[in-house]
Order: sequence, then structure tokens, then C-alpha cells
Amino acid sequence: MSAAPVRVGCLGMGWWSDVLADAIGRSDTIEIAKCFTRSEDKRAAFAEKYGCVAVDSYEDMLSDDSIEAIINTTPNSVHLETVRQAAEHGKHVFLDKPIANTVAEGKAIAAVSEEAGIILSVGYQRRRESQFRWIQEQIGAGRFGKLVQAECNISRDRLGKIDLSSWRYQSSGMPGGVMLQIGIHYTDVLEMLMGPVKRVNGMSARLVLPGDNPDVANVTFEHENGALSNLTASYASASEYYMMNIYGKEASAYYDLFGGLRFLERGSTDSNPVPFEKNDTIREELDEFAACVRGEAEPEVGGLGATRSLAVILAGVKSAREGRTVDVDEVMNSPDA
Repeated sequence: MSAAPVRVGCLGMGWWSDVLADAIGRSDTIEIAKCFTRSEDKRAAFAEKYGCVAVDSYEDMLSDDSIEAIINTTPNSVHLETVRQAAEHGKHVFLDKPIANTVAEGKAIAAVSEEAGIILSVGYQRRRESQFRWIQEQIGAGRFGKLVQAECNISRDRLGKIDLSSWRYQSSGMPGGVMLQIGIHYTDVLEMLMGPVKRVNGMSARLVLPGDNPDVANVTFEHENGALSNLTASYASASEYYMMNIYGKEASAYYDLFGGLRFLERGSTDSNPVPFEKNDTIREELDEFAACVRGEAEPEVGGLGATRSLAVILAGVKSAREGRTVDVDEVMNSPDA
């Protein structure tokens, strides 16, 4: 007999809350029972769309003993307070990335979760994409040999599509702009494949979009194993585009949104296509969260891992601002970061 779905309350009603709610609808391990956001109209619309109960306060949701966990898509700046409140009520939390806007708050979120004994899972769905899992498996099997380099790009066209009143597009709400908002996904994938990042050199610019945040950024990473990688993130490109190439001494893999995945081994003169199926990454991370709540799994990205991921990006932001290479440990260990 299968376990009953994990009953959750959704906190924060924005476009990403709907993306997660749609994924929950494709799952049989989790169900939405209640929702809350400060806007009465937004929470009423969400409740009607997803068949749950809109409540008048976060406390109303937290005080419901039948609610086991919170799906948290609130602004980065209130993650610590909203997770702390959930932890005080013994509610597990699935938190949208990034974990926070500062390393200090990321560490505090990890600490309050651990102290309360709740599951904290941070959403990094791109690491679950089939092509990256395949590359990860081949690296683990030794087919790449010594890893030496990687290059990647994550770009979108946001011209005329942003709301400057949204925290997501303000430097106070999303420091570092495009690098923190979407570049962090491929930073996470790079660390998964190439190993932890040691040092960062970054540049950024605002070229197309209005507002006060960079819409183009580029960072070079030095990994702990000595390999180098380069990441470009953009909200100012002509269209959506993703690519990642991984180079090893014995083999290389090439992925892009339009061309798929190819693999080239040492001594060969042509790369071979690697078939893969597009998987439901968001549903998978929510299914994993439900399994964690049931004691059947551990979060792939928890509080400390998500805080280190944030530190890599903030090292890039600091590097771009100060014009120097920045050690990740400098950011991780700074009380002001």
C-alpha cells in the first residue's frame, strides 16, 4: 500500500508558485491543501485554480496539524523569517533557489532547519536534466579522464517582459541580477560535474533592460581540481538558449538546446549523438522532497549546499564590482557576505 501524499501549504503566489503547483498536479506523492500570500485576490485565484483552501495568514497554515510541509516561493529577503516560522511549527520546507541574498542568512536558514529537525530542500531542477545526469554518470565511470575545462551559456530574452516593481528584477531583491537569478542554475550544474569552485573572476553589464541590475554577466571559475570553466548568463539575448560543453583528457561532451547532446572520445575525429529523453525535473525534485519528508531519502541540495552555491555567485558579483579574483572561501567566511 503506497503512502498517503504529503500535504503541503503553498506560501507566496507568483509565476513560479504556479510552475511548482502544476508539477505537483503531475505527482501522486504530494498534494496542495492550503495557500497564503498577502494579496487576497492572488491567493483566491490560486486556490480556485489548484483546488485548495486560501487562508488569511501564514500562521493559519502553520497551525494546521494536517499540513506537513511548506512550498516556499517568497522573495529571497524573507526566506530566513518564513523558514524559521515553519521550523518552529515542525513543518518541512521546499524552498525556491537561491536560499537567500546573503551567505549569513543562508547559514542561518540551514541552522534553524537542522536545529528543528526539519527537512530543507532547495530547488535546483536543472541539475536533474537527463543530459547532465548522463554526463555525470560517464564522469563517474572514468570515461572523461582528468577534467580540464567547461564552458556554458544560459540566456533568455526578457526585453519588454519584466516588471520593475517585482523584487526579482531589483538589485535589492536579486543582487547580481541575471547571474543570481538564472546563472546560479548552471553554476550548480558545473559544480556537480566539475567539482567545487575555488576562485571566481567575474564581469557584468546592463546593456538592454531597464532597471538597476546587470542583464549580461560572465564568470570564470577555477575548480578545486584545477579545471577551469566559463559561464555566461544573459537576459538580453535574441532568444532562449542553453549550452554546456565538458572537456576531459580522454573525452568531451557537447550539449546545446537545439543540437542535443554529443560525445567525443580521444582519438576519434567525429562526435556521436547521445539520445536522451526530456524528463520532468520539477516533478522529480518535488517527489524527492516528499520522499525526504517520509524518511525515505535525503535532499540532493540542502541548506549548506545551497549556501555554498550562493557564495560562488556572490564571489562573482564581488569580483565584477571590485575588479579582482575572489576566493569562494573569502565570501563563505565573511560575516558581511
